[in-house]
Amino acid sequence: MNRESEQYYKKLYEEECAKNESLTETLVTAEAKIADLEMKLDKIRKSRLWRAISPVRRLWSRFANGIVRIRRYGNLRNIIAKIKSKLLEKKAYKSYGTRSMPDAETIRMQKETVFDRDITFSILVPLYNTPERFLKEMLQSVLDQTYEKWELCLADGSDDAHETVGKICREYQDKDHRIKYRKLAENGGISRNTNACFEMATGEYIGLFDHDDILHPTVLYEYMKVICEKNADYIYCDETTFRGNSIDHMVTLHFKPDFAIDNLRANNFICHFSAFDKKLLEQTGLFRPEFDGSQDHDMIFRLTAAAKNIVHVPKILYYWRSHAGSVAADIHAKDYAINAAKGAVSAHLTACGFSGFKIESTRAFETIFRIRYRLIAKPMVSILIPNRDHVEDLQRCIDSIIQKSSYPDYEIIVIENGSEKEETFAYYEKIGPNPDIRIVKYEDAFNYASINNFGASLAKGEYLILLNNDTEVITRNWIEELLMYAQREDVGAVGCMLYYEDYSIQHAGIVLGLGAHRTAGHTHYRMNRENLGYMGRLCYAQDVTAVTGACMMTKRSLYESVGGLSEEFAVALNDVDYCLKLRRKGLLNVFTPFAELFHYESRSRGTDVEDATKENAERYNRESELFREKWKAELAAGDPYFNPNFSLDHSNYVLAGINKGMV
Repeated sequence: MNRESEQYYKKLYEEECAKNESLTETLVTAEAKIADLEMKLDKIRKSRLWRAISPVRRLWSRFANGIVRIRRYGNLRNIIAKIKSKLLEKKAYKSYGTRSMPDAETIRMQKETVFDRDITFSILVPLYNTPERFLKEMLQSVLDQTYEKWELCLADGSDDAHETVGKICREYQDKDHRIKYRKLAENGGISRNTNACFEMATGEYIGLFDHDDILHPTVLYEYMKVICEKNADYIYCDETTFRGNSIDHMVTLHFKPDFAIDNLRANNFICHFSAFDKKLLEQTGLFRPEFDGSQDHDMIFRLTAAAKNIVHVPKILYYWRSHAGSVAADIHAKDYAINAAKGAVSAHLTACGFSGFKIESTRAFETIFRIRYRLIAKPMVSILIPNRDHVEDLQRCIDSIIQKSSYPDYEIIVIENGSEKEETFAYYEKIGPNPDIRIVKYEDAFNYASINNFGASLAKGEYLILLNNDTEVITRNWIEELLMYAQREDVGAVGCMLYYEDYSIQHAGIVLGLGAHRTAGHTHYRMNRENLGYMGRLCYAQDVTAVTGACMMTKRSLYESVGGLSEEFAVALNDVDYCLKLRRKGLLNVFTPFAELFHYESRSRGTDVEDATKENAERYNRESELFREKWKAELAAGDPYFNPNFSLDHSNYVLAGINKGMV
């Protein structure tokens, strides 16, 4: 090591020591303040005045929450868009509710349909002190099924004060032999009571149904179709939450993605109505009482791990009743459910071979989780930054990496392509002594894909980060947040949360077919940072079809195995094309909101679509046409993580129309 390098590393070491001392002081000060505030808060909570003003506090809380929700949309345009979306949704409620009920001709047709397979569904319902009206509506929704080969297995753990539950069930049993009722000697909790239902089941497929909810009359028919057409052995559907005396009084419509393991680890998005091949139980076993409160989440993990063909039916076929005491109304009605949910996720992750992880509730909801995975190693990461002049952007980008990155082992490769300004070369001279930064020249004409491929060929790291020169790091552990997913064998590419300088969202995952060109587009585009996203999606890591190349991590070995970025896409869509190539290899692409950067690109020079020059517009159209042709089958099938009930004209999960996707 020469003297110059020795002095450089000594300087770096001293800077790191000073930085650590400063951070320690800051941490100690913050912890002292927290301890003091907690002591004061504890005194307030124990005071008589605090208890006396409880009604006023609840009223103020509702008002304050309303203000917070408005602020989350950031500006008037987003608020108006949200209001329009909600009005469309409210207009659709009846269409997804009572108006979606089959007419006499449809009922006759479905009842007369002869399927290729002879299957009986065993619908399991553990009962416990079920209100009479809820019980009768639940029973009737099963009796109304247009596919009639079912049996209803009822295990009743109700106490002596609710003998009416048994009386009603026996009355229905006397009228229809498909109803099986068993009074349990004692209430064993939801898992044991459901397991008692299993003991009565004789059908080939099992359906899990809550005692106070309602099934759509066609749900078994729709499930039978995908069993016969797709050999489905695990099936779920979209659902809605309703309150009051009518399913039309909806609170939310939950249109779900197809199966996504990272989404499921973050929250039980599958929930209702799960039906599955009974043979799967030979591998999974029955419900586990230690997870009561989140026993369905635990069971879904085990069933989907065993299943070979998981099929999502993108239709509202389940009505989840919200009432006092139900989790649908308030998770705090069952506080134990939060810990049980964390336990279910922990058990699943452990079974998958993960260790040293942490599970935390997010700002979206107590049972929507952030998972901090342990890094199994800290290999070198090569950060590739194409550049042509724009020295201020480049300097801001590199400075933010050096000053804010906590990851210990990375190199920066600036791929110089045709810069002409003296200040650019002066900056290169300035950073030249840094051994962790290399400036390499790419002499050919501008082609974003080719430039990155050239940079990748020179990289020393096991992992690559493709990074635009007009980005700026926000999150200090951004590399770790990306790497914790990229290190997995089942993951191809990982993308981060990108903001414009006003903290509106530029990238939060890419949907295939979204946008005017029907190629690909960003979800939650220009939404405010404080927004939770559709069903909390801005608050947890999730599987997506693609992520942007403005900041993307991937294994170098994978990059090389698929030929890097496809160079026929000179500027646009090469990142989406790369992600689709990874998906063809059976790999997942992941978006994490916990690695955050600014991206100034579209604010400073405009996107390709917005650029008014004829040349750029023609090139973008050519590349879009090429993309649509190359990925024709995938575009026709639709994005698996974007429900077909949503419009491809909007990025913020607006319903496609009250007639599209209806039952």
